[in-house]
Amino acid sequence: MSNAANQAYLNTRISVMATQLFDPDTIGRLSQMQLPELAERFSLAGLADDQLSAQTRSRAIEQTLIQVLLSELQILVRPMNPAERALVLAWGRKYALFNLKTLIRGKLHNLDPKEIRENLFELPACIRLVNLPAIRLADEDLFRAENVLELLRQLEAGPHRLIARQAREIYEQRREPFALEAAIDQRYYAGLVRQIMQFYDSNLQPLQHLIGTELDRIDLLWLLRFRFSYQLSPSETFFQLVPSMRLLHRERLLGLVNLESFQRVLESLPPPLDEMLADSRTVLDVQRRMGRYVAREAHRVLRQSPSGVARALAYLMLREMNLLLLFALIQGRLLNLSTEVVEIALEITEPTCPWAGSASGSGTGRAGAGLARAA
Repeated sequence: MSNAANQAYLNTRISVMATQLFDPDTIGRLSQMQLPELAERFSLAGLADDQLSAQTRSRAIEQTLIQVLLSELQILVRPMNPAERALVLAWGRKYALFNLKTLIRGKLHNLDPKEIRENLFELPACIRLVNLPAIRLADEDLFRAENVLELLRQLEAGPHRLIARQAREIYEQRREPFALEAAIDQRYYAGLVRQIMQFYDSNLQPLQHLIGTELDRIDLLWLLRFRFSYQLSPSETFFQLVPSMRLLHRERLLGLVNLESFQRVLESLPPPLDEMLADSRTVLDVQRRMGRYVAREAHRVLRQSPSGVARALAYLMLREMNLLLLFALIQGRLLNLSTEVVEIALEITEPTCPWAGSASGSGTGRAGAGLARAA
């Protein structure tokens, strides 16, 4: 099949898949559904077995939703050329890195190997084989490692060497779990940037726009948390960031990390971020607004870009956001949370909880547990 035919096929596939994306009305209707209705609507058989615990059902649904996303990724990469396929698979590698983080957390907390295995995701071969071929962690030596440093040293002997070496060096210096996971995340995003810069055609600009927007979100959230929640120095904070190809480039980040307050950082942001975040008072405020901003830009690329690979990535990013919302709704139903809390999780209403009142924020994940570990 010619490249033109492959692109036509890819763009048609994306357009068909895009009809599944949620609009505000859909989210509103879903918020009114109970578990049996959600199970039927999305073919989630695991929800129907009320003999299982909420935790077991939640885990099964999380795995199912990830499989949905990654199965669609597999379909989209089939007609792509090698460079396009490598980029999209590199984006999906985040789910493989969840397994690495799970194993590290298990070692940090001395969990039983059986318990660790139960929390690993089953991933398609195409994701396991991108740069981290053994990330499925079937090697028993990894489970037998006495501690995190031994585990990372073992990983350095294989295809994980770059991530493992950087993570080990950071952990040896600081002995802080959050710094270890931040090093893994940093390597992941830096790898995406390198993949994009290998394009020298019409795909480059829309890819820089799309992933640059996502990096603007990630950099701002990391900067605010590292500087004002974890009280890191400007130099330590800057070292953790991956400069964006759009608004928060290297020079701008150098200026922002040296500011001494949460509000000064927001006031010093470039348009349109300064106006969009002007009255934000917490990291949670910033997180929600930046998430909406990324979604709008991804929709724009999906609708307007002639680049098939950029449209495919935009679709996958939006689909992931939708599945996060669906998982948050299911979690709320399983835990019998109030309508108010569920609607906050679905971003139908703004949070009013007392814990949202601090500018410091906490954690590095997105709203909700489980599938929300994507950030």
